[in-house]
Amino acid sequence: MRFICLGYADETIFKEIPEEKMKGFMEECFVYDDVLRRGGHFVGGEALQPASTAVTLRFREGKVDVTDGPYIETKEYLGGILFLEARDLNHAIALMSKHPGVRFGPFEIRPADVEINALVRERDERIRAERAGGKAKG
Repeated sequence: MRFICLGYADETIFKEIPEEKMKGFMEECFVYDDVLRRGGHFVGGEALQPASTAVTLRFREGKVDVTDGPYIETKEYLGGILFLEARDLNHAIALMSKHPGVRFGPFEIRPADVEINALVRERDERIRAERAGGKAKG
């Protein structure tokens, strides 16, 4: 099963940590990610820039409203996404419980939606084929 692990953190904490200590912490995270890779569990992931760089889109009164920042006021913001392959939710919990990132904030673990993701992949493949066909003609 595929799980999406959303890592949250209080961004103000990172400003207080000396640069060398932060580099060491990041290396701990990368080392554990390598453990997950070697076990066939790390599917991918993305780190995010600070929440202050975000914009939020909402549909209001018939149009899209764009606001700066994240959708809600909170102390902990989404800092990254990790795609994890695990037998079941308990296995995903066991794997992520060992991740050093948990020390800085919570990880939300959710099963991926297999049906919708299959539809997305089908569309991706169709569009790639259309683009490849267009390039061959052009």
